[in-house]
Amino acid sequence: MTLAQDRHAPAEPACAPSLSDAFLVAKRRGMKSKMRNLITDVPGLTVGNAEDFRARSGVTAVLPDQPAVAAIDIRGGGTGTRDVEALSPDGTVEHVDAVLLSGGSAFGLDASGGMMSWLTARGRGFAIAGTRVPIVPQAVLFDLANGGDKDWGPEPPYWTLGYRAADATDRIFVLGNAGAGLGAKAGSLKGGLGSASQVIADSGVAVGALAAVNCVGEVVIPGTDVFYAWDMEIGAEFGGRRPGRLFDPAIVRLAGRPQAGENTTIAVVATNAILTRVQAKRLAIMAQTGLGRAIRPSHTPLDGDIVFALSTGQKELGDPRHDLVILGGHAANCLARAIARGVYEAQSLGDMTAYCERFG
Repeated sequence: MTLAQDRHAPAEPACAPSLSDAFLVAKRRGMKSKMRNLITDVPGLTVGNAEDFRARSGVTAVLPDQPAVAAIDIRGGGTGTRDVEALSPDGTVEHVDAVLLSGGSAFGLDASGGMMSWLTARGRGFAIAGTRVPIVPQAVLFDLANGGDKDWGPEPPYWTLGYRAADATDRIFVLGNAGAGLGAKAGSLKGGLGSASQVIADSGVAVGALAAVNCVGEVVIPGTDVFYAWDMEIGAEFGGRRPGRLFDPAIVRLAGRPQAGENTTIAVVATNAILTRVQAKRLAIMAQTGLGRAIRPSHTPLDGDIVFALSTGQKELGDPRHDLVILGGHAANCLARAIARGVYEAQSLGDMTAYCERFG
Protein backbone atom coordinates (compact mmCIF):
# COMPACT_ATOMS: atom_id res chain seq x y z
CA MET A 1 0.00 0.00 0.00
CA THR A 2 1.40 3.40 -0.95
CA LEU A 3 1.63 6.33 1.43
CA ALA A 4 -1.16 8.14 -0.41
CA GLN A 5 -3.42 5.12 -0.14
CA ASP A 6 -2.57 4.64 3.54
CA ARG A 7 -3.50 8.23 4.37
CA HIS A 8 -6.97 7.59 3.00
CA ALA A 9 -7.47 4.17 4.57
CA PRO A 10 -10.88 3.71 6.22
CA ALA A 11 -11.24 4.08 9.96
CA GLU A 12 -12.25 1.28 12.31
CA PRO A 13 -15.99 0.41 12.37
CA ALA A 14 -18.08 2.86 14.39
CA CYS A 15 -19.16 1.82 17.89
CA ALA A 16 -22.44 3.69 17.40
CA PRO A 17 -24.87 3.19 14.51
CA SER A 18 -24.13 5.49 11.60
CA LEU A 19 -26.13 6.24 8.48
CA SER A 20 -27.54 2.71 8.43
CA ASP A 21 -30.06 3.76 11.08
CA ALA A 22 -31.21 6.87 9.24
CA PHE A 23 -34.11 5.07 7.58
CA LEU A 24 -35.22 3.69 10.97
CA VAL A 25 -35.20 7.22 12.33
CA ALA A 26 -37.38 8.32 9.43
CA LYS A 27 -39.76 5.45 10.12
CA ARG A 28 -40.08 6.40 13.79
CA ARG A 29 -40.85 9.95 12.74
CA GLY A 30 -43.67 8.74 10.49
CA MET A 31 -41.87 10.18 7.49
CA LYS A 32 -41.84 8.87 3.96
CA SER A 33 -39.09 6.36 3.24
CA LYS A 34 -37.25 8.81 1.01
CA MET A 35 -36.46 10.96 4.06
CA ARG A 36 -33.07 10.19 5.58
CA ASN A 37 -32.88 12.75 8.40
CA LEU A 38 -30.05 14.49 6.54
CA ILE A 39 -29.62 17.99 5.15
CA THR A 40 -29.92 16.41 1.72
CA ASP A 41 -33.63 15.88 2.41
CA VAL A 42 -33.78 19.50 1.24
CA PRO A 43 -34.33 19.09 -2.51
CA GLY A 44 -31.46 20.34 -4.64
CA LEU A 45 -28.56 19.53 -2.31
CA THR A 46 -25.83 16.91 -2.15
CA VAL A 47 -23.03 16.43 0.40
CA GLY A 48 -19.63 14.78 0.04
CA ASN A 49 -16.96 13.81 2.56
CA ALA A 50 -13.25 13.16 2.13
CA GLU A 51 -10.81 12.15 4.85
CA ASP A 52 -7.12 11.74 5.51
CA PHE A 53 -7.17 9.20 8.34
CA ARG A 54 -3.45 9.39 8.93
CA ALA A 55 -3.68 13.14 9.51
CA ARG A 56 -7.02 12.71 11.33
CA SER A 57 -8.63 15.47 9.34
CA GLY A 58 -11.12 15.90 6.53
CA VAL A 59 -13.40 18.05 4.39
CA THR A 60 -17.16 18.18 3.86
CA ALA A 61 -18.64 19.75 0.72
CA VAL A 62 -22.22 21.00 0.41
CA LEU A 63 -23.10 21.21 -3.27
CA PRO A 64 -26.36 22.70 -4.57
CA ASP A 65 -27.61 21.33 -7.87
CA GLN A 66 -27.84 24.96 -9.02
CA PRO A 67 -26.20 28.12 -7.60
CA ALA A 68 -27.95 28.95 -4.33
CA VAL A 69 -28.74 32.10 -2.36
CA ALA A 70 -26.51 32.09 0.71
CA ALA A 71 -25.74 34.04 3.87
CA ILE A 72 -23.59 33.64 6.96
CA ASP A 73 -23.80 34.42 10.68
CA ILE A 74 -20.59 34.46 12.73
CA ARG A 75 -20.77 34.29 16.53
CA GLY A 76 -17.47 32.79 17.62
CA GLY A 77 -14.34 34.74 18.49
CA GLY A 78 -11.78 32.62 16.63
CA THR A 79 -12.97 32.06 13.09
CA GLY A 80 -11.13 30.82 10.02
CA THR A 81 -12.88 31.59 6.73
CA ARG A 82 -12.46 32.10 2.99
CA ASP A 83 -14.63 34.16 0.61
CA VAL A 84 -17.33 34.84 3.18
CA GLU A 85 -17.43 38.54 2.25
CA ALA A 86 -19.21 37.42 -0.91
CA LEU A 87 -22.17 36.58 1.32
CA SER A 88 -22.73 40.09 2.64
CA PRO A 89 -26.17 41.55 1.79
CA ASP A 90 -24.55 44.22 -0.40
CA GLY A 91 -22.28 41.76 -2.21
CA THR A 92 -22.17 41.68 -6.02
CA VAL A 93 -22.48 37.90 -6.31
CA GLU A 94 -26.03 36.76 -5.55
CA HIS A 95 -25.41 33.02 -5.41
CA VAL A 96 -22.78 30.51 -4.33
CA ASP A 97 -21.75 27.31 -6.09
CA ALA A 98 -20.85 25.35 -2.96
CA VAL A 99 -19.99 25.66 0.74
CA LEU A 100 -17.06 23.89 2.36
CA LEU A 101 -16.45 22.83 5.96
CA SER A 102 -12.92 21.68 6.71
CA GLY A 103 -10.50 20.61 9.36
CA GLY A 104 -6.90 21.77 9.32
CA SER A 105 -7.34 25.29 10.70
CA ALA A 106 -5.81 27.80 8.26
CA PHE A 107 -4.15 24.98 6.30
CA GLY A 108 -7.63 23.68 5.52
CA LEU A 109 -8.49 26.81 3.55
CA ASP A 110 -6.71 25.21 0.59
CA ALA A 111 -9.72 22.89 0.21
CA SER A 112 -11.71 25.55 -1.63
CA GLY A 113 -9.14 25.46 -4.43
CA GLY A 114 -9.82 21.77 -5.01
CA MET A 115 -13.56 22.33 -4.96
CA MET A 116 -13.22 25.25 -7.39
CA SER A 117 -11.16 23.13 -9.77
CA TRP A 118 -13.85 20.41 -9.72
CA LEU A 119 -16.58 22.97 -10.40
CA THR A 120 -14.62 24.73 -13.15
CA ALA A 121 -14.20 21.45 -15.01
CA ARG A 122 -18.00 21.21 -15.06
CA GLY A 123 -18.58 24.73 -16.35
CA ARG A 124 -19.88 26.12 -13.08
CA GLY A 125 -19.08 29.50 -11.57
CA PHE A 126 -19.68 33.22 -11.77
CA ALA A 127 -19.30 34.41 -15.38
CA ILE A 128 -16.79 37.23 -15.71
CA ALA A 129 -14.34 38.34 -18.43
CA GLY A 130 -14.99 35.32 -20.59
CA THR A 131 -14.32 32.79 -17.83
CA ARG A 132 -16.08 31.31 -14.83
CA VAL A 133 -15.03 31.67 -11.21
CA PRO A 134 -16.79 29.30 -8.79
CA ILE A 135 -17.91 30.97 -5.55
CA VAL A 136 -17.07 28.63 -2.67
CA PRO A 137 -17.26 30.16 0.82
CA GLN A 138 -15.52 28.07 3.45
CA ALA A 139 -15.07 27.77 7.21
CA VAL A 140 -12.45 25.71 9.04
CA LEU A 141 -12.09 24.14 12.46
CA PHE A 142 -8.96 23.38 14.49
CA ASP A 143 -7.92 19.71 14.60
CA LEU A 144 -4.14 20.08 14.49
CA ALA A 145 -3.54 18.78 18.05
CA ASN A 146 -5.54 15.55 17.84
CA GLY A 147 -2.54 13.22 17.48
CA GLY A 148 -2.74 12.80 13.72
CA ASP A 149 0.35 13.00 11.53
CA LYS A 150 0.53 16.61 10.36
CA ASP A 151 4.00 16.22 8.87
CA TRP A 152 2.61 16.53 5.35
CA GLY A 153 5.60 18.28 3.84
CA PRO A 154 5.27 21.08 1.28
CA GLU A 155 1.72 20.15 0.21
CA PRO A 156 -0.95 19.89 2.91
CA PRO A 157 -3.67 17.45 1.81
CA TYR A 158 -6.59 19.88 1.79
CA TRP A 159 -6.65 20.89 -1.89
CA THR A 160 -6.92 17.20 -2.77
CA LEU A 161 -9.47 16.59 -0.02
CA GLY A 162 -11.59 19.46 -1.35
CA TYR A 163 -11.57 17.91 -4.81
CA ARG A 164 -12.34 14.44 -3.45
CA ALA A 165 -15.20 15.74 -1.30
CA ALA A 166 -16.71 17.43 -4.36
CA ASP A 167 -16.37 14.23 -6.36
CA ALA A 168 -18.07 12.22 -3.59
CA THR A 169 -21.20 14.37 -3.30
CA ASP A 170 -24.45 12.40 -3.04
CA ARG A 171 -27.83 12.47 -1.32
CA ILE A 172 -26.53 9.92 1.21
CA PHE A 173 -23.44 10.47 3.33
CA VAL A 174 -21.85 9.18 6.51
CA LEU A 175 -22.00 10.90 9.91
CA GLY A 176 -19.68 10.86 12.93
CA ASN A 177 -16.00 10.39 12.08
CA ALA A 178 -16.45 11.67 8.55
CA GLY A 179 -15.39 14.70 6.54
CA ALA A 180 -14.73 17.78 8.62
CA GLY A 181 -15.87 15.89 11.72
CA LEU A 182 -13.16 13.22 11.54
CA GLY A 183 -10.69 14.87 13.90
CA ALA A 184 -13.16 16.98 15.88
CA LYS A 185 -13.57 17.11 19.67
CA ALA A 186 -16.69 18.23 21.53
CA GLY A 187 -15.80 19.32 25.04
CA SER A 188 -14.76 16.16 26.87
CA LEU A 189 -16.09 13.85 24.13
CA LYS A 190 -15.18 12.97 20.55
CA GLY A 191 -16.89 15.36 18.17
CA GLY A 192 -18.12 14.57 14.69
CA LEU A 193 -20.25 15.37 11.69
CA GLY A 194 -24.00 15.46 12.29
CA SER A 195 -27.12 16.20 10.30
CA ALA A 196 -30.89 16.40 10.73
CA SER A 197 -33.93 17.49 8.72
CA GLN A 198 -37.62 18.36 8.96
CA VAL A 199 -40.49 18.95 6.54
CA ILE A 200 -42.86 21.64 7.77
CA ALA A 201 -46.42 20.28 7.95
CA ASP A 202 -47.94 19.91 4.48
CA SER A 203 -46.23 22.94 2.99
CA GLY A 204 -43.51 20.99 1.19
CA VAL A 205 -40.97 23.38 2.71
CA ALA A 206 -38.00 21.40 3.98
CA VAL A 207 -35.22 22.51 6.28
CA GLY A 208 -32.05 20.68 7.23
CA ALA A 209 -28.81 21.20 9.11
CA LEU A 210 -25.25 19.92 8.90
CA ALA A 211 -22.66 20.50 11.62
CA ALA A 212 -19.02 19.67 12.23
CA VAL A 213 -18.92 19.72 16.03
CA ASN A 214 -15.61 20.79 17.56
CA CYS A 215 -16.73 22.91 20.51
CA VAL A 216 -15.08 24.00 23.73
CA GLY A 217 -18.40 23.65 25.57
CA GLU A 218 -20.13 20.42 26.54
CA VAL A 219 -22.96 18.75 24.61
CA VAL A 220 -24.03 16.44 27.46
CA ILE A 221 -25.56 17.60 30.75
CA PRO A 222 -22.82 17.26 33.42
CA GLY A 223 -23.25 14.15 35.54
CA THR A 224 -25.63 12.50 33.06
CA ASP A 225 -25.66 10.73 29.70
CA VAL A 226 -28.31 13.12 28.36
CA PHE A 227 -27.66 15.55 25.52
CA TYR A 228 -28.52 19.18 26.13
CA ALA A 229 -30.63 18.93 22.97
CA TRP A 230 -32.73 16.06 24.39
CA ASP A 231 -36.00 18.01 24.32
CA MET A 232 -35.71 18.52 20.54
CA GLU A 233 -34.89 14.88 19.72
CA ILE A 234 -37.19 13.10 17.27
CA GLY A 235 -37.52 9.40 17.93
CA ALA A 236 -34.20 8.09 19.20
CA GLU A 237 -31.96 9.75 16.65
CA PHE A 238 -29.27 10.34 19.27
CA GLY A 239 -30.05 7.62 21.77
CA GLY A 240 -33.38 8.65 23.28
CA ARG A 241 -31.89 9.40 26.71
CA ARG A 242 -34.00 11.61 28.97
CA PRO A 243 -33.23 13.26 32.32
CA GLY A 244 -34.28 10.87 35.09
CA ARG A 245 -34.04 13.58 37.71
CA LEU A 246 -33.77 17.31 37.94
CA PHE A 247 -30.41 18.70 36.97
CA ASP A 248 -28.81 22.01 37.81
CA PRO A 249 -29.08 24.21 34.70
CA ALA A 250 -26.70 26.73 36.24
CA ILE A 251 -23.68 24.44 35.89
CA VAL A 252 -21.12 25.73 33.39
CA ARG A 253 -18.22 23.38 32.82
CA LEU A 254 -15.24 23.21 30.47
CA ALA A 255 -13.04 20.23 29.73
CA GLY A 256 -9.53 21.22 30.89
CA ARG A 257 -8.14 24.61 29.92
CA PRO A 258 -8.70 25.03 26.17
CA GLN A 259 -6.76 27.69 24.28
CA ALA A 260 -8.06 30.34 21.92
CA GLY A 261 -8.46 29.16 18.34
CA GLU A 262 -8.60 25.44 19.14
CA ASN A 263 -12.36 24.98 18.90
CA THR A 264 -15.16 25.74 16.46
CA THR A 265 -18.54 24.40 15.45
CA ILE A 266 -19.16 25.11 11.78
CA ALA A 267 -22.56 24.45 10.30
CA VAL A 268 -24.87 24.82 7.33
CA VAL A 269 -28.65 25.14 7.42
CA ALA A 270 -30.57 24.82 4.18
CA THR A 271 -34.11 25.10 2.87
CA ASN A 272 -35.95 24.77 -0.42
CA ALA A 273 -37.96 27.89 0.41
CA ILE A 274 -37.36 30.87 -1.88
CA LEU A 275 -35.38 33.39 0.17
CA THR A 276 -33.64 36.68 -0.50
CA ARG A 277 -30.09 37.21 0.75
CA VAL A 278 -31.48 39.22 3.69
CA GLN A 279 -33.96 36.50 4.57
CA ALA A 280 -31.22 33.87 4.37
CA LYS A 281 -29.16 35.97 6.77
CA ARG A 282 -32.05 35.99 9.24
CA LEU A 283 -32.36 32.21 8.87
CA ALA A 284 -28.68 31.81 9.78
CA ILE A 285 -29.11 34.11 12.78
CA MET A 286 -32.10 32.17 14.07
CA ALA A 287 -30.36 28.85 13.50
CA GLN A 288 -27.54 29.93 15.82
CA THR A 289 -30.07 29.56 18.64
CA GLY A 290 -29.95 25.81 18.10
CA LEU A 291 -26.19 25.84 18.50
CA GLY A 292 -26.65 27.60 21.83
CA ARG A 293 -29.20 25.02 22.97
CA ALA A 294 -27.04 22.03 22.12
CA ILE A 295 -23.63 23.31 23.32
CA ARG A 296 -23.05 25.04 26.65
CA PRO A 297 -21.32 27.42 26.75
CA SER A 298 -21.30 28.37 23.08
CA HIS A 299 -20.18 31.35 20.97
CA THR A 300 -17.18 31.75 23.26
CA PRO A 301 -13.99 33.71 22.52
CA LEU A 302 -12.29 30.30 22.21
CA ASP A 303 -14.63 29.10 19.44
CA GLY A 304 -15.13 30.19 15.84
CA ASP A 305 -18.82 29.31 15.58
CA ILE A 306 -20.27 29.92 12.12
CA VAL A 307 -23.59 29.07 10.46
CA PHE A 308 -24.10 29.29 6.71
CA ALA A 309 -27.65 29.43 5.32
CA LEU A 310 -28.55 28.17 1.84
CA SER A 311 -31.75 28.50 -0.17
CA THR A 312 -32.28 26.22 -3.17
CA GLY A 313 -35.28 28.40 -4.12
CA GLN A 314 -38.09 26.01 -5.00
CA LYS A 315 -41.03 26.79 -2.68
CA GLU A 316 -42.76 30.14 -2.25
CA LEU A 317 -43.49 31.31 1.27
CA GLY A 318 -47.18 32.16 1.56
CA ASP A 319 -46.60 34.85 4.19
CA PRO A 320 -42.87 35.65 4.02
CA ARG A 321 -42.62 37.35 7.41
CA HIS A 322 -44.68 34.82 9.37
CA ASP A 323 -43.35 31.79 7.51
CA LEU A 324 -39.72 32.87 7.93
CA VAL A 325 -40.28 32.91 11.70
CA ILE A 326 -41.53 29.31 11.59
CA LEU A 327 -38.76 28.27 9.22
CA GLY A 328 -36.10 29.79 11.48
CA GLY A 329 -37.54 27.98 14.49
CA HIS A 330 -37.27 24.65 12.70
CA ALA A 331 -33.75 25.51 11.50
CA ALA A 332 -32.67 26.08 15.11
CA ASN A 333 -34.19 22.76 16.17
CA CYS A 334 -32.52 20.94 13.26
CA LEU A 335 -29.13 22.41 14.07
CA ALA A 336 -29.40 21.39 17.75
CA ARG A 337 -30.34 17.86 16.67
CA ALA A 338 -27.54 17.74 14.10
CA ILE A 339 -24.98 18.69 16.74
CA ALA A 340 -26.15 15.95 19.11
CA ARG A 341 -26.20 13.41 16.27
CA GLY A 342 -22.66 14.33 15.28
CA VAL A 343 -21.40 13.47 18.75
CA TYR A 344 -23.66 10.43 19.14
CA GLU A 345 -22.51 8.93 15.82
CA ALA A 346 -18.80 9.56 16.45
CA GLN A 347 -16.31 6.88 17.45
CA SER A 348 -13.30 7.12 19.71
CA LEU A 349 -10.10 8.34 18.08
CA GLY A 350 -6.75 8.61 19.82
CA ASP A 351 -7.36 10.05 23.28
CA MET A 352 -10.80 11.38 22.33
CA THR A 353 -13.50 9.16 23.85
CA ALA A 354 -16.78 8.70 22.00
CA TYR A 355 -20.15 9.16 23.63
CA CYS A 356 -21.11 5.56 22.86
CA GLU A 357 -17.95 4.25 24.54
CA ARG A 358 -18.31 6.38 27.64
CA PHE A 359 -22.02 5.82 28.17
CA GLY A 360 -22.72 2.57 26.31
